Amino acid sequence: MTFRKTRFKALRPLLLAGVAIVALSGCASNRGSAPSPDYSGLSASQSQASLGELAARYKANPRDKNVVIHYAAALRAVGQPKQAIAVLEVGIDLHPGDADISVAYAKALTADGRFDQSLTVLDNVIRPDVPDWNALLVKGATLDQLGRNGEARQLYTQALTIAPSEASIEANLGLSYAMTNELTTAEHHLRRAVQMRGASSQIRQNLALVVGLQGRFDECRALYAAELPPDQVNNNMAYVRALLTQQNRWDMIAKS
Repeated sequence: MTFRKTRFKALRPLLLAGVAIVALSGCASNRGSAPSPDYSGLSASQSQASLGELAARYKANPRDKNVVIHYAAALRAVGQPKQAIAVLEVGIDLHPGDADISVAYAKALTADGRFDQSLTVLDNVIRPDVPDWNALLVKGATLDQLGRNGEARQLYTQALTIAPSEASIEANLGLSYAMTNELTTAEHHLRRAVQMRGASSQIRQNLALVVGLQGRFDECRALYAAELPPDQVNNNMAYVRALLTQQNRWDMIAKS
């Protein structure tokens, strides 16, 4: 397996993360749907606590749109995309034509590797006259995971014209460049993202990863240390070094 393919697989989950957690009451975006909630940056105990609370709320009122979306996001964060899909399919039946639930459904489909189905859902949501930036973001992430990076970046650029201050869009643009080994450009976009509204710990950790992939280990460790406890910092540093061992990446850094 080549270094690029290894890192491609490593970056895949990050493309659907990085969006700040929003309140269960929801929040209005400047145009289009509200940002998708993200629980991926939580610790294991926090994830389980959130999942338990949301499961109870969903059981009490499965018709609550915001609870449906958040419960599905929490399920994805703990590696249960199929259950998230099932929850959202019930939500779609209860709220036919709802863009927010459809985008969340597409995100769950992508997390489960059902890329073509996700793209079909998103194409039914995205209106050419009034495009939804969140739907564009998820479609871009899906295309990136299919290796269609140029198409994905066009969508991220379009989304940024609609929502220029959304950190998740800028972060995904950065990760898209990281997937094609354009690490300097990737770092540029991630550094912009961490300064934006909604910049999450996950986005800052993504910046650390890209910095580390360039061999700047002290800076990488400092970025991780600002977000994580020492044991997780050590684990992440070991992970970065493991990625760099693929296909003599050390030699590539030395020659750059």
